[in-house]
Amino acid sequence: MKYTVYQVDAFTRTLFKGNPAGVVVNANGLSTEKMQMLARELNNSETAFLLPPVDSTNDGAIRYFTPTVEVPICGHATISAMFVKALEEQVDTRTFMMETQIGTLPIEVIRRDDSYLVKMTQGHPSISDPLALVDQQRLLNALGVSENDIDPRCPIQIASTGHSKVMIGIKDKKALNGLSPNMSALSALSRDIVCNGYYVFVLGEEQDDVFVNGRMFAPAIGINEDPVTGNANGPLGAYLVHNRICDIGKTSFSFTAKQGEQMGREGKMKVIVDISNKQPTKVVIVGEAIVVFKANVDVS
Repeated sequence: MKYTVYQVDAFTRTLFKGNPAGVVVNANGLSTEKMQMLARELNNSETAFLLPPVDSTNDGAIRYFTPTVEVPICGHATISAMFVKALEEQVDTRTFMMETQIGTLPIEVIRRDDSYLVKMTQGHPSISDPLALVDQQRLLNALGVSENDIDPRCPIQIASTGHSKVMIGIKDKKALNGLSPNMSALSALSRDIVCNGYYVFVLGEEQDDVFVNGRMFAPAIGINEDPVTGNANGPLGAYLVHNRICDIGKTSFSFTAKQGEQMGREGKMKVIVDISNKQPTKVVIVGEAIVVFKANVDVS
């Protein structure tokens, strides 16, 4: 059977920038093994597979694979998949209910001339206690940073909206761009703390056009560095609210995050966090996308 495969750059409208993802639009009939093989062949950080819903009242289902493993959710691959779904179906502005491993999520596509903006509601935010001091030291050693590099406002914690990341705030953007982590050490630490991603970020001023610059490393699942990561910046928004690092006196907090500069794949997204009783209750990420190519693959 022939399957339609897209290569999409997410969180950008410029070819070869942002975060590339594979999207298979008619994945029904593909085995898990074949999905993994296709993801490995495309060799993006994630490939999304669009499937019919289990519950007929929903609009579809998505599964996500890195080149080596299946993951429960992925921000940029969701933006890419829903951008492609909207293009394929030529829909006007509407909300899709999409089944994922972390539950059924509402994803809005907003038509803009011949393109779309995608708003992804992520899973329920959760913030863990700070990492044990011994694990914090292992992490700093693996990243090649010192305690003096750490932003004192930012505890080293695991944050999640469905796919957890360790949050590491540092003071200096030059130091951020100069990071050259020990990937083997990060992978070993991932097994011990049960978290496969590390988001290192620098905060600006809230009124800045770009409030966050970051880099994300996840070698334990085959992603040494990810260009622009929805499942890092979304949880970061919840983390900032939880730790009162931003203005929590309103009902929502929003900011623009930039990532991928060091890789030459700059991209941006907007993050919106709903706040109740001074805690994060919902996280939405907003991004654009652009199709790089479309192809048919005969998978027997």
